[in-house]
Amino acid sequence: MQIDESLLADIRSSVSRALQEDVGSGDLTAQLIPSDALIDAAIIARESMTMAGRPWVDEVCVRVDERIAIDWQHDDGDTVIAGAVLCTLHGPARSILTAERTALNFLQTLSATATVTAEYVHAVADTGCRILDTRKSIPGLRQAQKYAVRCGGGHNHRFGLFDAILIKENHILSAGGIEPAITAARNLHKNMPVEVEVESLEELRDALSAKAERILLDNFSSDLLEKAVAFNRAEGRPPAELEASGGLTIADIATVAATGVDCISVGALTKNIRAVDLSMLFRSRD
Repeated sequence: MQIDESLLADIRSSVSRALQEDVGSGDLTAQLIPSDALIDAAIIARESMTMAGRPWVDEVCVRVDERIAIDWQHDDGDTVIAGAVLCTLHGPARSILTAERTALNFLQTLSATATVTAEYVHAVADTGCRILDTRKSIPGLRQAQKYAVRCGGGHNHRFGLFDAILIKENHILSAGGIEPAITAARNLHKNMPVEVEVESLEELRDALSAKAERILLDNFSSDLLEKAVAFNRAEGRPPAELEASGGLTIADIATVAATGVDCISVGALTKNIRAVDLSMLFRSRD
């Protein structure tokens, strides 16, 4: 997976914070181990998963001790079966023990997001519908989780409040309606695409009249989604891109995708995750 300069800077920053909170002034227990002791270790998947987090593990180990060598058997985005070895580590025992928990925390958490995303993507396969993430992410790990969504085959929605306009219910109320809100957005940010959230077919009509490029259909039933798709195709000049959202689960997703919406945003990809089960197993060198 591609790592740009912004993500690389975020990896370095998040790893630095994570090591500071875990290691602090030093690993007291690791000092029980002879300083010249060397060890081999392996990170094992205890359940099937889609992997994400390799760059964070690499950064943790470099920060703790550049003498730690990592041999990866899998890469981010790979589907991994239970029992598989993700990587092996070789180097000073003290250092690998110090790096263990922080490395696993990143790998378990990001693989959880990638794994859930892959399940949603698989559920809508062959429909042409894209699975999107949201801003409902773990504080401080947004860039990391959005990377993990891409590892799982999903797509990123806006990264934050700074890179896209999404006019929601409270914005509409405060601005005096859908059309005034869209007009204000275009006046302030002429080259920025505008997305607006609607909660009824009447609001959809207003958004299309104001020529919103993208419309979020919030908490629409499947029947209403089908009507919205048909109305958009008939009345949109041009038709808007339609996004479905609103507490959708893996059980709902295929039905929603079949309505013809272009994409579905799912907060559960980054919000309702359970860390995947990984272990680091150690073997002393002779």
